[in-house]
Amino acid sequence: MDLQQKNKLLHARAGFGISLDDYHNPLPVEKAVERLFPKSSPGLLEMITEAEWADQSPRAMKEITDDSLRKEKKKEFREKTNDLNTLWEMAMVSSYFPLVEKTALFWHGHFATHIDNPYYDQKLLHIFRKNALGNFGNMLRDVSKSPAMLQYLNNKQNRKQHPNENFAREVMELFTLGRGHYTEDDIKEAARAFTGWNFTDEGDFDFKVKQHDDGEKKFLGKTGNFNGDDILNILLEQKQTSVFITQKLYRFFVSDEIINDKHVNELAKHFYKTNYDIGSFLKKMFTADWFYHEKTIGAKIKSPIELLVGYQRLLSMQFNKDNTILNLQRILGQHLFNPPNVAGWPGGKNWIDSSSLVIRMRLPEAFFGSKELNLAAKDKDKEMAGGMYMNGRKDNKSDKAFRVGKVDVKWDNYLAYWKKYSRQDLPTALSGFLLPVSLQDEKLNDVVSFADISSNEAFIKSLTILLMELPEYQLS
Repeated sequence: MDLQQKNKLLHARAGFGISLDDYHNPLPVEKAVERLFPKSSPGLLEMITEAEWADQSPRAMKEITDDSLRKEKKKEFREKTNDLNTLWEMAMVSSYFPLVEKTALFWHGHFATHIDNPYYDQKLLHIFRKNALGNFGNMLRDVSKSPAMLQYLNNKQNRKQHPNENFAREVMELFTLGRGHYTEDDIKEAARAFTGWNFTDEGDFDFKVKQHDDGEKKFLGKTGNFNGDDILNILLEQKQTSVFITQKLYRFFVSDEIINDKHVNELAKHFYKTNYDIGSFLKKMFTADWFYHEKTIGAKIKSPIELLVGYQRLLSMQFNKDNTILNLQRILGQHLFNPPNVAGWPGGKNWIDSSSLVIRMRLPEAFFGSKELNLAAKDKDKEMAGGMYMNGRKDNKSDKAFRVGKVDVKWDNYLAYWKKYSRQDLPTALSGFLLPVSLQDEKLNDVVSFADISSNEAFIKSLTILLMELPEYQLS
């Protein structure tokens, strides 16, 4: 694999696709990786201020006696979640350090919550972005004490003599050890340790001492008067935690299906040795020779967010309607702040079925060409692959159809770059840039035969659209 291809693979996995500048001026791998890391943590993406939350918190809403006013405020509140969704996606599109947003997207799926509360979602998103390349232990503690997680997994109802096991179970099964590395007794004892973990209306962690079970507990072979922090520390002491997180990071950044145990074990040992330093982990992975093996190319299916953000970063496109991006997220099966369940999005081949693949392959023509596409999104519970369809067919009264029309695209820089190529050389060069895998000459010639040859600009634009409509474009 030459240096240009290595840079293309790196930016596809560590971000949302390579820019023309980075593609044209590839760096040595070590320097390219180093450039991915910012010198400081990102700031807060704020869609709702503390003052606005104070006006719409449960306490404030109880004081409103006018039903119509309360209803209007609830509607405004729900819309804020959509606004936060759009704000984060725009950060992914515009960020100079897309690795931060890409890794935060991973943590959003790892620590999945759905609570319909933009203020708590905003706080949780800040934890993901602030710690995205930082320390996993710190993030685990912050997430575990966040109002979004405590509410989603019912720890507000976890009290002495009446323990609720939801959070205790998921913190082991999904967030640290993985299934099969703990017992039901461990869950019960951990739940006792997390009793009293609560939060205020303002979204601050609140440890209610009177609700906490301060008796002796036995957990993972240890005995003591453990509280929630003790349980998290014991979980972090387990080498299995580093293995489990490494496996998930490997699937996210390297391969959907093929897991190389040797590489995973090497990374897991490094992760544990560095006290769960995420940035150090990613640098080791992205600079490993094996990462740039031919088998890695095309080994991942782009998630809906990766696909949509990739379009926008590549061609500086802007949607004419604010709700288009939200509708596309729902239809393609990855609606931010609305995962299907506590396990998050399963990813991989689950992103694709016969219906969703057809939609994905028709989007470029709707975005950049002359055709419009009519789509409809089903209920959130049916969002994953299979809950998508086209042309306004409905089987549910809650389905809403919408039209994907053309978008505003700034083609100038893109066209200027590719005009340097002759019409004969352009197809191979352009497909090499847009697609992760090389096309056979016969297939590439078939694609070219459908291109608009009326002008150089028309040829570049139409060939770009045609290549984006290929199944190979869905891979990275």
